[in-house]
Amino acid sequence: MVEGESVALLGRNGSGKSTLLKLVAGVMAPDAGCVRVRGRLAGLLEVGAGFHPDLTGRENVHLNASILGMDPRAIRARFDEIVEFADIGPFLDTQVRFYSSGMFLRLAFSVAVHTEPDVFLVDEVLAVGDEAFRDKCLTRIERLSDEGRTLVVVSHDLPLVERLCRRGVVLDSGRLVHDGPVREAVEHLRAVL
Repeated sequence: MVEGESVALLGRNGSGKSTLLKLVAGVMAPDAGCVRVRGRLAGLLEVGAGFHPDLTGRENVHLNASILGMDPRAIRARFDEIVEFADIGPFLDTQVRFYSSGMFLRLAFSVAVHTEPDVFLVDEVLAVGDEAFRDKCLTRIERLSDEGRTLVVVSHDLPLVERLCRRGVVLDSGRLVHDGPVREAVEHLRAVL
């Protein structure tokens, strides 16, 4: 991938999409070769990943933003914006163990996009949120892409990837079987399903 590219990772269940995304994120190490990522990386690989269940939403904003590379001054400066985007209102000072998966998504997504990532990774998590919040997230992801940030999306929602991505990569059993414009990749995937 090159800087500023928007790429959809496509394939059947078990094809290696999420594994590849975890390799890019540095969550897993490759068996062979290497993965190089330039710039600040953020994303949503699992709802609530990086959140401590015993801490409040407020405390987790500070913790997760720090993990994602924001310094304390930047976190304080963007805190209100993060909370407003998440729209979790009175639950901000509740331990996140009591959050629904949708509330986790709201807060996790908001923190991730407000870290100003150079590379943004999304793995199926937008399926969790309500429609209004999902649309808000998609608009924000499109803005990141329009700003020239690199975007990597894993989703079985083919209209979604056609909306967000220009390039499509189809995997099968961990192997690349198609790489090209996203519409061609979607057509290739539909033909083999």
